[in-house]
Amino acid sequence: MTDVRLFPASTEASVKRNALSAAHPAADPADTALRAFLHYLRSERNASEHTVNSYRIDILQFAEMILGFKPDAGDIPWNGASVRDARGFVIGLQERGVSKVSVTRKLSALRAFYRYMERENLSGVNPFAGLTSPKREKRLPKFMTVAEVGALLDAPAAYWRERLADGVAKTDESAELGAVRDSAILEVIYSGGLRISEAMGLNLGDADLISEVMKIRGKGKKERYAALGRPAIRALRAYLKVRLQYCPDRTASAPVFVNRFGTRMTARSFQRNFKEYLIHAGLPADMTPHKLRHSFATHLLDAGADLRSVQELLGHENLSTTQIYTHVTTERMKRIYNAAHPRA
Repeated sequence: MTDVRLFPASTEASVKRNALSAAHPAADPADTALRAFLHYLRSERNASEHTVNSYRIDILQFAEMILGFKPDAGDIPWNGASVRDARGFVIGLQERGVSKVSVTRKLSALRAFYRYMERENLSGVNPFAGLTSPKREKRLPKFMTVAEVGALLDAPAAYWRERLADGVAKTDESAELGAVRDSAILEVIYSGGLRISEAMGLNLGDADLISEVMKIRGKGKKERYAALGRPAIRALRAYLKVRLQYCPDRTASAPVFVNRFGTRMTARSFQRNFKEYLIHAGLPADMTPHKLRHSFATHLLDAGADLRSVQELLGHENLSTTQIYTHVTTERMKRIYNAAHPRA
């Protein structure tokens, strides 16, 4: 691949500054064993801060619901938990209406925590070891049609134009930023099958407009390359001209997508705008940016792409995760057949 970057490579000093400006982790708990486990996740398992925080919340929920200890209570007697307590936790979650997916995630966190404590001789038994997770419902991912994706990609420009005409947008400049930036975000997500967090995490040095690829940091800090289609490249070029008015930083470690204050745009901020674009495009309100990723995979398979290639583009570790999209295309084929065939 040609080593041509969007902007020149950053200096060693700017790389160090970027490392120091990484997101601050959530406050560690008072409990010694849990604090050591979270450190193990970060240092040895190389888990993302999002994963570490999820584990912390799930484990402390068990401590509060079943063991009767608040998060700030100090050291918690984890060794006193029984299999009955573990089952009671599952029952309590189900009574609260927690989804099967969330229950499964919480059990996974607690199994891992107790495995760690067994290894470190902090607990003699893992009460969650033999507990089976609830059977997950097999739900097919929702996706947009090609026409719906087109309507969504056109929505930011029309939406901000209307806001400006109605006097809602503060200035021509802020409306222009919102329009070109969000159009570029949508194009990039659909072009590469990105998660919203992956798009927001893009740095200038990750995008190679000459080779038409971008380097993505996905789940578990795994890196992959994703494609940049021509519409996405055009949208990025238009946005980057406007971006310089708000963020003059052109080093490789600088964020691609910024807000009007010149700092990295958050997924939450974009999702607020996304809801407005759905309304403007006349699309269902339950659509999310992740549905663009589903649409990317479904449209590729519909067009004849092989499953292994789609797996690599999505960054799935297991092929079985990608195979769900073959069910989507099969179900769609069945509906077309049943509607059109005279002897269906």
